[in-house]
Amino acid sequence: MALWTAQEIAQATGGTASGDFEVSGVAFDSREVGPGDLFVALKGETADGHDFIPRALAAGAAGVLVDRAIEGPCVRVADTTAALDALGVASRARMAGKVIGVTGSAGKTGTKEALFSAFDRMSFGAAHRSLKSYNNHVGVPLSLARMPRETRYGIFEMGMNHEGELRALTAMVRPHVAVVTTIAPAHIEYFGTEEKIAQAKGEIFEGLAEGDVAIIPYDSPHRDLLRRLAEPHAARIVTFGLGKGADVRVIDEAPSSGGGTLVTAQCCTARLGFTIAMPGRHWVSNALAVIATVEAAGGDLAQAGLALAEMQGLPGRGARRHVPTRDGGEALLIDEAYNANPASMAVTLAQLGDEKAKRRIAVLGAMKELGNQSERLHGGLAGAVRDANVGLAILVGEEMAPLADALRGDLIVERASNAGEAIEMIETVLKDGDVVLVKGSNSVGLSRLVERLCASEVA
Repeated sequence: MALWTAQEIAQATGGTASGDFEVSGVAFDSREVGPGDLFVALKGETADGHDFIPRALAAGAAGVLVDRAIEGPCVRVADTTAALDALGVASRARMAGKVIGVTGSAGKTGTKEALFSAFDRMSFGAAHRSLKSYNNHVGVPLSLARMPRETRYGIFEMGMNHEGELRALTAMVRPHVAVVTTIAPAHIEYFGTEEKIAQAKGEIFEGLAEGDVAIIPYDSPHRDLLRRLAEPHAARIVTFGLGKGADVRVIDEAPSSGGGTLVTAQCCTARLGFTIAMPGRHWVSNALAVIATVEAAGGDLAQAGLALAEMQGLPGRGARRHVPTRDGGEALLIDEAYNANPASMAVTLAQLGDEKAKRRIAVLGAMKELGNQSERLHGGLAGAVRDANVGLAILVGEEMAPLADALRGDLIVERASNAGEAIEMIETVLKDGDVVLVKGSNSVGLSRLVERLCASEVA
């Protein structure tokens, strides 16, 4: 069955179809267009997608969403950005299954992926989720528009860095279960306080309707605020966390042989034992959010436990790679290069501290969008670095100066102004038995360092 027909696209967007055609996918980046896709020609600040229509058609696009006359199969609309929104809304309207919305300052992508793994198992492949980190005003409607009409479970990540953004996204997604993973000072430059960040994250609950459920972190200092924000919209509020008062909580836990955690959790309706394959204390909290969400959506808890036992790290978000060293050995690389904020830095440094290693190296990039709190929050990572028993810290970006000053005399600290300098440093010093954590805001570009080290990855 086609994802969309030309007439369905025209009806959803108020456009006019040039003729009959069918599409099997949707893309707005001409470099990602595959055979059978609908290419949405969006106008950006620096580029106009209409300029890339020939490339998209050459790549096999079956049709194009445009705001002007072109040669080829198309649906013409007044505004392609508004049309993509409308196509996402139409996709959500025709979907008869359960929809999950996930937001948070950290952990939302990993939680979204774990939820997808769980729901995909129990629905025999009838689950759909946002790919990559398509969680903004363009990525969310795109992810909705890509959702097959027969989807039984849709899982959508939603992000924001300004007040009101999440409100607009949740109005499109209209989740049956809305999840907040955690609250931390990410994007605090635009909010000023964590409390205001929590208020903005609470906008996700405004998409709930009668009978729907809100999932909130019990251990957060903003728990009560999130509860108050959820109460006018949610039929039920479920808390998850490590605290004894949480609705979904840990009863017992122990390290597993593979580096993860064996957990016995008390759920709302049952007690569940399962293994978390991903290492790190933060993954215990993520797993509880997953279990709480699956239970709230009426899913199979046993299948969720199996999904958590099989889950592996994502590129840029916890993937573990074995890379060769110049002395003929190998080192373990923990790839957290996609993004960073003070909370996620702290938990991944704690994970580094738990790793068995001859030496622990932390390659840490600047954390962006911290505003006038940047100096304090960067310097405040010193305790987490020390507690992780880091032997060498390579700090990338001018914002890392306060952390370098705080660590002087405690361990070896090297400064790099950019990712290129950090690559030269790490290639020179990496030795057999080292464990390396690479983490920083995406704009720092530490993914380049990961790519370089993994070019000759050990099988």
